[in-house]
Amino acid sequence: MTFEAFLARALRDPQVLGVVLSGSQAREGAATAHSDHDVYLIVTDASAATPSRGAVLDVAVMTLDEFRDHALPGSGTEWNRYSFAYAKVLKDAGGIGELVAAKGALSPGEARVLAPQALGGFLNGVYRCLKNDRAGDALGARLDGAESLPYYLEYVFALHGRVRPYNKYLAWELRRHPLSLPMWAADELLPRLAAALSPEVARAVRGLLNELEPHARAAGHGDVFDGWGDDLAFMRGE
Repeated sequence: MTFEAFLARALRDPQVLGVVLSGSQAREGAATAHSDHDVYLIVTDASAATPSRGAVLDVAVMTLDEFRDHALPGSGTEWNRYSFAYAKVLKDAGGIGELVAAKGALSPGEARVLAPQALGGFLNGVYRCLKNDRAGDALGARLDGAESLPYYLEYVFALHGRVRPYNKYLAWELRRHPLSLPMWAADELLPRLAAALSPEVARAVRGLLNELEPHARAAGHGDVFDGWGDDLAFMRGE
């Protein structure tokens, strides 16, 4: 079945409360010749439709109650939240648009909680990376450096009230929806992240930390840095 035929049938079906298009097809300029249509079908009853996964259509089926909490904190499916950033609501017969909007961005309250947690994770990863580098453990340094990067990105996007994109969409996001500072522009940030995955990891993550610190302090998160005490000087490279 083509996506167009599927959508036409869903629009006519009274048991379908919502149709949400996600993935590359929902993001302008992201789709390729290999992109399928990722669709969330919100229904009145779970028996109204069957999930499917194919080359053309990838359909997830949920009741309204299931969809209401899906991908939100505490749901167990938080990993899927970015799916709803820039998602397109193609049918809304039950408040679907509002639910998608809430999933696709962080509320101010969520950002206040998430940002310092993510920053703490980043600093911990940097510290472990640098300790491994100092001890001559190149593999450990690279592994810890790599693990610090999702926290870094989660923090930076939380500062903007945004959900961290999947790695696949990071370059697309930075170019199509730039962040607030030149240091986070695609042509600046992406090479720094690549360096943090290279043998130059110690220098790279230390650079990310030093560049981030004044902005984190301005955002009210200086206590996360200060909690490292005397180790902060080592992390800065002083």
